[in-house]
Amino acid sequence: MRAGVEQIVQALLRDRNLGPCVTRHEVLEALPPRTAAFPEEVHPELVAALRARGIERPYTHQAAAAEAALAGRGFVAVTPTASGKTLCYNLPVVTALLRDPDARALYLFPTKALAQDQLAELQGLARALGRDLPAFTYDGDTPQDIRRRVRDQARIVLTNPDMLHQGILPHHPRWARFFGSLRYVVIDEMHVYRGIFGSHVANVLRRLRRVCRFHGSDPAFLLSSATLRNPGDLARRLTGAEDLVEITESGAPRAKKHLLFVNPPVIDPALGLRASAVGVARKIATRFLRENVSTIAFVRSRLQVEILTRYLKDKFERRPDRKGWVRGYRGGYLPDLRREIERGLRDGTIRGVVATNALELGIDIGQLEAAVLTGYPGSVASTWQQAGRAGRRTGVSAAVLVASSQPLDQYVVTHPEAVLGAPPELGLIDPDNLHVLVSHIRCAAFELPFEEGEAFGAEPLEEILAYLEEKGVVRRAGRRWHWIEDAYPADQVALRTADPDNFTVIDTSGPRPRVIAQVDL
Repeated sequence: MRAGVEQIVQALLRDRNLGPCVTRHEVLEALPPRTAAFPEEVHPELVAALRARGIERPYTHQAAAAEAALAGRGFVAVTPTASGKTLCYNLPVVTALLRDPDARALYLFPTKALAQDQLAELQGLARALGRDLPAFTYDGDTPQDIRRRVRDQARIVLTNPDMLHQGILPHHPRWARFFGSLRYVVIDEMHVYRGIFGSHVANVLRRLRRVCRFHGSDPAFLLSSATLRNPGDLARRLTGAEDLVEITESGAPRAKKHLLFVNPPVIDPALGLRASAVGVARKIATRFLRENVSTIAFVRSRLQVEILTRYLKDKFERRPDRKGWVRGYRGGYLPDLRREIERGLRDGTIRGVVATNALELGIDIGQLEAAVLTGYPGSVASTWQQAGRAGRRTGVSAAVLVASSQPLDQYVVTHPEAVLGAPPELGLIDPDNLHVLVSHIRCAAFELPFEEGEAFGAEPLEEILAYLEEKGVVRRAGRRWHWIEDAYPADQVALRTADPDNFTVIDTSGPRPRVIAQVDL
């Protein structure tokens, strides 16, 4: 008889080797759902389509978000993993598209995988509606012949900040129809936009608003995020929009969850050496998988993905009925392989996955029952994100954090309240950092001339333009500054600390070159 999560957790606690290593066992009790009626402004066809898909009533946070957006206000929705944040923005966006044939929406995701995931969701919604709602991804992989079709036909464009920065805003005249009718800008996974990346993205959004004003639109910003300490402040600094409704109370149900903190045993008291965190995580993941409990094991490096995946495959895939049960998942895999693994997790043919934090973001991977975190993820927010990958809305789940020998891990495992009782980290950006700001003023000048008296950030714009004029970048003519440099400035600005392009690994040792890996954003 298959043991459930509850029985496995109790067995771990009683285990003579692992039990003494558990420094904390916390139980989060189940919470019931809180729902509300669909706001009156939601299109009746959309309500009918959602009910046909089993959504009789939205959760309270979904209804509040839709109500704000349909009243013309932006919002930032900050609720836990798997709480249905997607419907927060799809309700108002699809309603607007059904009511106004000219309305357009732009969806921004930090990764291509998330954009593909949400495209599938929108296509499913369109099928349920029996309507044509042209939605397309637009990124570096989009073929040239498809790009014109996207510009001409798309009502929803799903892209990433890098492509908006390099491939869309500099060519905005080609997108005149789209920008002129842009009603909503959706920013998913807002918590990712922190530090230097967030500072760059805030300036890209300044440029976006500037281009929209030129084409006659003023879109509302709809943001969703994992838990942060300062979601409203980050959303306002990121978008420049002041009138944002903050939605922080989730109405989604929560299933019962066991949280365990595990410190590997000391194997050399004289040197203070502990057993490997990967080794202990392997034993715990094996316990869950042996009982057919769907499990995700997070590790800290690509090498650890391969090591732990190989062990678990050797352990479980000797039986013919368990072939393909365990897979690895990391950024270096080809995109098609990653999509295949995601599908396998959703349909249950894959029971275990070993992943880097590439699966920490909100890609739909279905219902998992156990999460094993190999090492402290580095922040309170990431810990809850990874733990939240197990236990969606029903059934008991477990999340086990196995500490490494690193000092921070040892502090967390001996002081679990540092995670359990602490607020999540602040999301901090500095869009007016002079180096970042000037690079985007150059990009903005390429896109449109600057007018006298115009503002762009907190620094005195005319002083920066005068400096750029001295450098031969712009020239003043009357009340305007025009771009004159023979360059494409967006190519000189990488939003992330690394180059945003794809990296392809090609094996040239055989008779024909063969692509064996690709890092995609």
